[in-house]
Amino acid sequence: MTFAAPTRDSLRRIARLPLMTRLLGKAMALSYRLIGKHRYDDFRLERVYGMPFVVTPSVFNPKVPRTGEFLASQIDSRLVQRDWEVLDMGTGSGVCAMFAARHARRVVAVDINAAAVRCAGINALLNHLEHKIDVRQGDLFAPVQGERFDLILFNPPFLRGTPTDDRDRAWRSSDVAERFVGGLREHLRPRGSALVLLSTFGDGGHFLHAFREQGFGVSVFAERRFVNERLTVFRVVPLESQLCRAVPVQR
Repeated sequence: MTFAAPTRDSLRRIARLPLMTRLLGKAMALSYRLIGKHRYDDFRLERVYGMPFVVTPSVFNPKVPRTGEFLASQIDSRLVQRDWEVLDMGTGSGVCAMFAARHARRVVAVDINAAAVRCAGINALLNHLEHKIDVRQGDLFAPVQGERFDLILFNPPFLRGTPTDDRDRAWRSSDVAERFVGGLREHLRPRGSALVLLSTFGDGGHFLHAFREQGFGVSVFAERRFVNERLTVFRVVPLESQLCRAVPVQR
């Protein structure tokens, strides 16, 4: 199947939610506050498909916003081969790195937040995967200069704007889309690809625009609808890669 550049329809898929749906989302956010799920700055123990994860203060929780858990659910032996090296960008608690490490030869997990780096390291130990996971602190591709990967995973900040603190970096950025896309090609192996999760909760359209401008093919890999948002995992491949013509897209 040939990967095409993002169309107007694909951009609409991740446009902002209609007013009524956004209001419903705010109501759900209020309900989270009432039951305590808003407390991102507490220590929490979560389970994602049977695997335990400690979530420490200022670290993105993979279950409460659902995005980390959904992306992790797509990572299995059909996607990741045993001899692959995987990069988990913006690893947070390390949830996607852990799921990838169960199948890959090696995983590098990167986060700009020092607390997230410590948290991911704890979870690697907790899940007995520390021998396969290399956790590094840094901004986007800075910690992996000169390295290439078979698969790059990214659950990026969806909202445009300047983050106010480390926790807010998981939600908001003014230039992550452009900088990630600008460095992506030089960190992919010849048949490598990226999986990028976007949500209708935020302004994901700037990612698709950036992929199109930099010559990447984009296709829907997986999608799930909730009451207040739709999550879409996009597979991103350089247009010059033979993988554009060789890999079918899951729907």
